[in-house]
Amino acid sequence: MTDAGFRTLRPHALRSLQGLLGWQGQFLSVDPRSGYLVSLDPATDNTRILNPDTTHYLKDIGGWSLAGNALWFTDREQVYVSYCQVQGEVWHLAKPVLALTLADRAEGIVKVGEQLYISSQERGCIWVIQVADGKVTQTWPAPGVGVCQLTMIEETLWLCDDIEQTLYQFNPETGQVELSVLTPYEHPVGVACWRSRYYVAYAGEEPYIRDEPNASQPLELGFRDRVLVHPLAFDHYPQGQYTLSNGYVLELAYVEEWSPLSAVDLAQVEWRIALPATTERQRVRWVEPVGLPFTVDWEQGQPVAVFRFDQLAHQQGLMFGWRAELEVFSIKYQIPPGETPGIPELELELQQQYLVDDDELSMDEPVMRAAAREAVANAHTFLGKLLAIRNYVYDHLRYHMKSTIDPPHIALQRGTGSCGEYVGIMLALLRLNGIACRTAGRYKCPQTPEFLGVPLLPQFNHVWLEVYWPGRGWLPIESNTDHLPERPWLQPQRFFLGLAWFHLELGRGIRFERLRLPDGTRPEVGLGDLAINHIRCILRREIAPPKPPDK
Repeated sequence: MTDAGFRTLRPHALRSLQGLLGWQGQFLSVDPRSGYLVSLDPATDNTRILNPDTTHYLKDIGGWSLAGNALWFTDREQVYVSYCQVQGEVWHLAKPVLALTLADRAEGIVKVGEQLYISSQERGCIWVIQVADGKVTQTWPAPGVGVCQLTMIEETLWLCDDIEQTLYQFNPETGQVELSVLTPYEHPVGVACWRSRYYVAYAGEEPYIRDEPNASQPLELGFRDRVLVHPLAFDHYPQGQYTLSNGYVLELAYVEEWSPLSAVDLAQVEWRIALPATTERQRVRWVEPVGLPFTVDWEQGQPVAVFRFDQLAHQQGLMFGWRAELEVFSIKYQIPPGETPGIPELELELQQQYLVDDDELSMDEPVMRAAAREAVANAHTFLGKLLAIRNYVYDHLRYHMKSTIDPPHIALQRGTGSCGEYVGIMLALLRLNGIACRTAGRYKCPQTPEFLGVPLLPQFNHVWLEVYWPGRGWLPIESNTDHLPERPWLQPQRFFLGLAWFHLELGRGIRFERLRLPDGTRPEVGLGDLAINHIRCILRREIAPPKPPDK
C-alpha cells in the first residue's frame, strides 16, 4: 500500500480553530479566542489574518458559515450575519446584524440555499430553519454529545463532534446519519474538501516537558494549545456496515525479560504469548521472533507464539518475545435504524461458550442478577440493550487503576474499577441478558501519531470487549475510555461499536499470556513474579485504508 501523502498543516500563532472551508486554493478558518478570520496555506503553513480591524466581531463565536459575501455566525443564542467586502488580502466585515434568536445556545451553523442548519449541544439537536421567517421546520437529534460544527460538501451535510472524535455524514433532507468516520486526532472542529481530499481541523491541548531554568527541578509538565489541519482518508464497507479511516504501518514488539522475584526453577515449560490478530481493521504483514525462536499454535482461531524451555533457572539471563509489523486503522460501525430487533437466537455452541461464567464473573451473585435486570429495564432492542448495559456500568463506576482485578460483584458494589473490572461487569451483565461476548485487547499505542519512527512505550495494558451480533459477527465495545467522570451526564459513543487506530488487538477471546506445564496445569507463581514485559510501538508511516472489494 502506498503512502497517501499525509501532510499536516500547522498554523502559526493561533490558539484555537473553529470550522474549515476550502477557498481559492487556501483554507479559511476562525480562531474564536482571538477573533481572527484566517487563511491557511496547505502547502507552506502560511497563516494570514484577513480581518485585522474587525477581530472583535468574531471573538468567542460558536460557529460560522460563508455564503457568498455573507458571513453567518452564532454567538450564544443569537445568530448574526456580516457582509464582507474583500480588498486584496483584507476582508472588511460590516457590523453584524442580528438575524434571529434561538431558545438555546447554538454552535455549528451552515447556510444552504434559503435554509440554516444549526447545532446545539445544550439541546442535543440540529435545527433546520427557514432564513426568511426564522421558523424551525425540522429538529433532528444530534448523533453525539459534543460541540458540533457543520458544513456542506458536495450536497452532503457533514457534522464533526469534538468529544466523539467523529465525523457524521447526514442526508440533508431527512437528517438520517449515513456514515460515521473516526478521526486520527482528538477534538475535530471542522472539515473541508480541497483538491478532492478531505481535511479536518483540530483544536485542543497537548502535554509537553517545560524547561523552567529557575526551578530546582528544571523539567516540569506543562500544557499548550495544539491546532492543526490534517488529511482524512476513509472508505465505507457497505457489506460489513463499517467505515475504515486513517491508518498506520506500525511495528509492535512484545518481549519478556526473565527476572523472577524469588528463587524459582521450572522444568519443561511452555510459555504461550498471543500474537497480533487479523481483523477488519488490523492486518499482520509479518511476525518474527525476538531473542529465542517460537512455534505458532492456534487457540479458537487465534495465533499464539509458543516458547518451549527444558529448564528455567532463576539465575538465567533470558529474553524472548516477538516483533510484528501491522497495518492498523480506525473502524466505526454504522447500524441502520430499524435493524435492531430483540436479542437474536444464538447457536448452541456460542451459548455454551459465551453465555456462561467461565472467568469468575459473579453471574450467580444476587447483586449482579439484579443489576442485569435493572440495566435493560427500558431497553427493547438488541442495540438498545448493548448501550443500556454500557451506560449502566458508566453510571455506577468510576475509573481507578489497580494492580489486581476483583470479581465483578465486588467492583460494582465498591463503585470503582480498572478497565479489566469494567470489562468483567459488562461481560456478566451482557451474558445474563443472553448476549454473547468476550474479552479483547491488549494494548493501546501512545496517541502521538506525529512521532513517526520514534519508539513509543505503552505503560499499561488495556482490555475492552466484543459482542456477537448474529448475522454480523463480533463487534467492539470499549471498556472505560469513553467514560467521562468529570462530566458524567455526557456518555459518548466514540468507541461504542468502534475502535481507533491505536487499539492493538492481540488474542481475541483467549488468554493473552500463560505458562503450561507438561501435565497441562499452570505454575502456582504468577507471570508478574517471573518476568518483566517490554512493549514497544514504532509508527512507520500513515496510510489510507484499502478499498472495498466492489470499488
